[in-house]
Amino acid sequence: MTDRREILMGAACVLGAGAAYALIPRKRVSLLGAKHVADIVPRTVGDWSSRDVSDLVAPKEEDSLASRLYGETVGRVYHQESTGANVMMLLAHGDTQSDDLQLHRPEICYPAFGYWIEKNHLVEVPLAAGAAVPARNLVAQAPDRRETILYWSRLGEYFPTDQRSQHLARTRTSMKGIIADGLLARFSVAGADPAEASATMQHFVIDLIKAVRPADRAALIGSDLAARMERSQG
Repeated sequence: MTDRREILMGAACVLGAGAAYALIPRKRVSLLGAKHVADIVPRTVGDWSSRDVSDLVAPKEEDSLASRLYGETVGRVYHQESTGANVMMLLAHGDTQSDDLQLHRPEICYPAFGYWIEKNHLVEVPLAAGAAVPARNLVAQAPDRRETILYWSRLGEYFPTDQRSQHLARTRTSMKGIIADGLLARFSVAGADPAEASATMQHFVIDLIKAVRPADRAALIGSDLAARMERSQG
């Protein structure tokens, strides 16, 4: 005969299974929509012109984790005619971010390609009054090459700045029943003095985001920052 205790335990199991099922994310939300990153990011920005490249750190390969992680990667080198400066840009977008498929952070992927990280600190990229992108500034050194890196990651509407906050952002999004898209925006300058390179990249990135159509900015910087930029620009 089934006693009261067994009935209560069975009911608890059923309720637990129901709660777990309810928390499974089902709604896909992409701030990029049906567009392509390559189409929304301008190829020329002021006196900067660009060319496509495919040999940046961690290139996409068929059947690799990167192929499953990112639906689209855009690699370009922007050249400024007036100064001779070059800024490398890698934008990687993925429609699904899960425990197994999460954005690759440069402080992790660069060492896998023979670099060591000399500097790594938080910065903000100011886009307008009260609107700044939380980002990281790195200096990666290899035996024959040095790169200064500025990057941010967007997971849904969140901007995680390390692995822990990235996992937390994914968990919060999942608890809302949402399968969010993700974007890694990475810019780098090779060889130059790190302070000079960082200043060059920050100015370039600000001009680049301003050159993107207001309706498309959310894919790069989230809905809230995009709206604040548009209000600031009147």
